[in-house]
Amino acid sequence: MIKKTLTLIITCIFGISSFARNNVPKVIPALQSWKGQSGKFVPEKTGTIVISKKDSSLLMQTAAILADDMKEMFGYEYTVSITGKAKKGDISLSLNKKKDQLGSEGYECSIGTKIEIEAETTKGVFWGTRTLLQMIYNQPDGLQKGKATDFPKYPNRGFMIDVARKFFTLDFLKDYVKILSFYKMNELQIHLNDNGFLEFADNDWNKAYSAFRLESDKFPGLTAKDGSYTKEEFRELQIMAQQYGINIIPEIDVPAHSLAFTHYNPKLAADNKEYGADHLDLYKKEVYDFADSLFDEYISGENPVFIGPEVHIGTDEYNLKEAEQFRRFTNHYISLIKKYGKTPRLWGSLSKMKGETEVNLDGCVVSAWNANWMDVKTSLATGAKVVNLCDWFLYIVPHVNYYHDFLEYEWLYNNWKPEMMRKEEKIETGNPNFLGAMLAVWNDRVSNGVSQQDVHIRCFPAIQLLSDKLWKGEKQKAVPFKDFEALCSTTPEAPGVNLMAKVEKPGKLVNDGKVLSLNGNETVTNSVKEIGYPYAVEFELRTDSVPAIDAILFKGPHSEFIANWHNTGKFAFRRDGYEFVFHDYRMPAGEWTKIRIEGDVKGTTLFVNGKKAERLEGRTREVYNFRHNRKDRFWYLETLIFPLETIGDKYMGFKGEIKNVSYGHIEY
Repeated sequence: MIKKTLTLIITCIFGISSFARNNVPKVIPALQSWKGQSGKFVPEKTGTIVISKKDSSLLMQTAAILADDMKEMFGYEYTVSITGKAKKGDISLSLNKKKDQLGSEGYECSIGTKIEIEAETTKGVFWGTRTLLQMIYNQPDGLQKGKATDFPKYPNRGFMIDVARKFFTLDFLKDYVKILSFYKMNELQIHLNDNGFLEFADNDWNKAYSAFRLESDKFPGLTAKDGSYTKEEFRELQIMAQQYGINIIPEIDVPAHSLAFTHYNPKLAADNKEYGADHLDLYKKEVYDFADSLFDEYISGENPVFIGPEVHIGTDEYNLKEAEQFRRFTNHYISLIKKYGKTPRLWGSLSKMKGETEVNLDGCVVSAWNANWMDVKTSLATGAKVVNLCDWFLYIVPHVNYYHDFLEYEWLYNNWKPEMMRKEEKIETGNPNFLGAMLAVWNDRVSNGVSQQDVHIRCFPAIQLLSDKLWKGEKQKAVPFKDFEALCSTTPEAPGVNLMAKVEKPGKLVNDGKVLSLNGNETVTNSVKEIGYPYAVEFELRTDSVPAIDAILFKGPHSEFIANWHNTGKFAFRRDGYEFVFHDYRMPAGEWTKIRIEGDVKGTTLFVNGKKAERLEGRTREVYNFRHNRKDRFWYLETLIFPLETIGDKYMGFKGEIKNVSYGHIEY
């Protein structure tokens, strides 16, 4: 499973025969329609992006982003001109109300003596620019002339990220906006509160991890101390996302998964100890007052924090004994969100939470997430609009033994349909209330060592796959999986984004024969920032006779590699708030030593003078789960995307000499 996944992630070159035979441009998601013509259009390295004056207020931002992206990806210098008259060699962006047959996201892209992207809406034009960038990247010798007519099969194509149990930086989320947009995915759901599992906290709710990630003025002290977003940061993220064609859906999860709120105020917790302290008490007025006020803080006013059209209210996995009151609670928060003029989105859970209280889902969007708790068919039967997040197919939970560490890409590509929740299921298509599907990543195992980039390595190939399934629809299977997989492996993440830390070719940071001397407070900067899995980094090292303690030897945008950890001579590395140590080897002071580090998706290996010294992989922790009368296991992930941006550090740098520093991807 992991080996197949690595092929999708890492493989650099495959034959792309099916695409080449019919000259259809190679893009993800695939085009709905292409009419090829003879000849090629070769973009100039300098040029003009043309928009008309009447369209300038709507298309200026799109044109500016395209110009920036062309410079980032190809080094092209394009300026934006408000003339409306495109000449030979120009790129023309325009709005045309007559293109309404393409829908709100469709577009036409014509390539002749110039490039013309035309759509009814700004979003349609923007998606056309994403296609153009991929065309240029995948056709370096010139663009095949012709005309693309393109539009999505499903209107909602999304990704949900659990930032509550693992914090993701704002920069990471901004990168993900660009990634989703590059693949024409148009929704990003951000799960803002949740908690860890009781059994991994000594079966004590007071010790269990919980977090709410947004700044709060009404409830000082509620916001997580180990990572959060200010209100202004969250607004800015949503504004950026809108510019890139993406709707951000913020989620405050109640009444279960709410330990962050009961840690803040224990009186909010259900009195019934069987339910767990992560359950809000559905009968207390104080609970409703708190949750009402919390939602109000982010939705009300002239400058609300949640600026998009939808707000997710959670509502999943409460104790079944309270089904009737749970349904009343759900109605209350559906009504509350609607009162602010927003569309409620919810997990629902009504298939299991049965009762006589009717839950009015009219005007709501249901996240159909489980065949038993809330499935697609049940949700559609209520008259609600539905997005499929089926856990069996679309849940990634990094480094656990349930759900998926990596998705079953080939099976999904060949068999899965967006309406599907079970492998053996009769699928009904064409229901106008079925909107699409969404990939979800849940970070259930708090503090298990998984990094932001480890999450990305699992999610990015899945985003590529879902984008194609949801945009192209059934016609997508005309391309064999191996050809699609090959295209995925060579298509960039997004303009200016390289979270996988791919490097084009092996390299050296310190030339053969040269010795670099460092005094503990100086750095050498390199053009390569980091290298991703699978890789090898080699160097020769000699410390001073009195080596610096906890010395930073290599540093990058996401990690540090340490020599003489805690004055023990051991190597270590830090990233995402974690520290990992190679305990089995101590480097002697004052002696030249040859070091090799190898890293892959499962762990990190230290070699000393050509011999394997230690592998960091497979460390586990076993606990007893009193609620379920069993043992549970916790797996740690001790991985490193190796930092290369600087050798040494200005404040905590290495003291000694280093030579023959080289890096490169390796076969795995």
